[in-house]
Parts: sequence; C-alpha cells; structure tokens
Amino acid sequence: MDELLAGLRAAAEPTRLRLLQLCAAGELTVSELTEILGQSQPRVSRHLKLLCEAGLLDRFREGSWVFYRLAQHAQGGELARLLVGLLPEDDAILALDRERLETIKRQRAEQANAYFRANAAQWDRIRSLYIEEKQVEAALQSLLPADGIRDLLDIGTGTGRMLEIFGPRVERAVGIDLSREMLAVARVNLERAKLRNCSIRQADMYQLSLPGASFDAVIIHQVLHYAERPGQAIAEAARVLRPGGRLVIVDFAPHDLEFLRSEHAHRRLGFADDEVIGWCREAGLDAEPVQRLPGDPLTVSLWAAQRARPRDRKAGEPALAEIGSMAT
Repeated sequence: MDELLAGLRAAAEPTRLRLLQLCAAGELTVSELTEILGQSQPRVSRHLKLLCEAGLLDRFREGSWVFYRLAQHAQGGELARLLVGLLPEDDAILALDRERLETIKRQRAEQANAYFRANAAQWDRIRSLYIEEKQVEAALQSLLPADGIRDLLDIGTGTGRMLEIFGPRVERAVGIDLSREMLAVARVNLERAKLRNCSIRQADMYQLSLPGASFDAVIIHQVLHYAERPGQAIAEAARVLRPGGRLVIVDFAPHDLEFLRSEHAHRRLGFADDEVIGWCREAGLDAEPVQRLPGDPLTVSLWAAQRARPRDRKAGEPALAEIGSMAT
C-alpha cells in the first residue's frame, strides 16, 4: 500500500506525467527530455529523481550519459504503464511532446544510418567469407527454444540484432555493449521494432553489473574473437545464469585469415572446440554437442552449454562437457 501511494503522489504533477509518457516510448537522456519539455535541466532532473525514488522510472548510466525509462520491475512498472494508459490522447501539450520526441528519434536514426554507411564495407567483406546470417540465426533459435526463457541477456549486442530476434519470444531481454556508437544503432533498431521489453546498457562483459542467477539464457554472438580474456567472459556469462539456464556462443572455428587480425581488430583467429568447452566446464556449465555451419573459407561454430540444476547431476557423474568434444 505504501509503495502504491508513493507512486501516485510522485505522478500527481503535470510535468511528471509528461515525463512518464515520454519514458514509456523508450530510453531518453536528461538533455533529450529537457529539449522536449522546454524546461531547465535542474528542474527536469528534480522531477526525474522523484519518479525514480517512487519506483516509476529506472535510471542507468552509460559512460557520461544517464538514461531514463519506465520501470521494469513489477509494481512500479505496472503502475507507470497504467498511468500512461490513462493519459488523454487529444491533450495538446502531450501531443506536442510526442511530436518533439519523434523529431529526436529521427535524428537518432539519421546518426545511426550515417554510422552504418561509414562501416558497412568492412562488415560486408567479413560476412562474404561465411554463410548467410539467416542460417546462423535459424541455428541459434533451434538452440534456444521459445518455451522456458523469460529473461535473456545478449553480451556484445552490437546493433541489437539478437534482441530483435528473441525479444518477441521472451518477457525481458537485455543487451550490453561497450561501444556507445553500437548502442545508439541498437537503440534505434529496438525503437523501430517497438520492442518495449528490451533494453540495452553500456557494460563490461568481464565484470557485468548484474546479479547472479538472473537470466534464463545468455547469447555471446560473434564477440569472443575480439576478447582479450574469452574464458573470463564465459565465466561472467555463467555467473548470471539461473540453474537450468543456457549459454549459446557463436564464433568462428580456427582459421588463418590474418587480415582479420590486422585490419579488423580480431584478437583470435577462431576457437577450437576443446578450448571453448573447457572454459564452459571451468565455469560450471555442461556443454552440448557442437554445431558447425561451414562457409568459404570461414566456418561458424555454435557451442551450447547449460547450468545444471542441483538435482540434474549425481555425485561423481561426469559433466556433458567431457563428452561434448565427440561432436565433429
């Protein structure tokens, strides 16, 4: 009762209702909200602070930027969405806020398109070396069935493609990446796809600011070949998996294309199965048979592993990782 009353009191002010409407449409910075509302930053920040304290908004930092969005937890998020749904569509001030928000979204989209244009050539060159992404995505979906996954984490989300694929199938999906440019692209893509249950964060894959055992599935898609410490990244992914949760890693099998290292910052020229399975085993995961998708000349490998439930393995029984290397 106290939380409900606190939320209602916090929302009972015109500017704060306007902020709720805007944050329901996506993740916005203080400067963007200030531009839309036409108010001073200190005033907007004060309103945002009250809404966050009441549990109606979530606040998160991305480098030097701070973003706000409608709360994701049960009670605060439900109340915020209920209040937004009660706002009149024909209110002139709210309509103007929506128009200004669309302008900001268009600007974001233009910046994202410019980034893609500047970098598309190198991505197209790499993709031409292996099979079509659609085949990789289909294999991924076969390894992560729709049932049983409520919360999904995509490590190194890049443009947010994995969130676009799996977002409609899960209750909550979170993508993390260190690149602010990539996150800007992902944010545009998620807004375009209207995936309100998906969010993105700037974060370090070696030290995730996420509680343990909080996700049913984790994806690491074409990320490890950039990593200095791939084993540590897998260990962090395993840490946030719930018992019974699944990790799927997509990357290249060993190859000798040195230009990927010199021209595209690849630190590793692919991974052997026993290496990846070993990291999974060290992280407490049971590996499954490896899937391979041959290309020319690069082969894509998909390694899946699961965190065993306490009752799944008997004392002294070997992990599946010990037999996973039999797959060829």
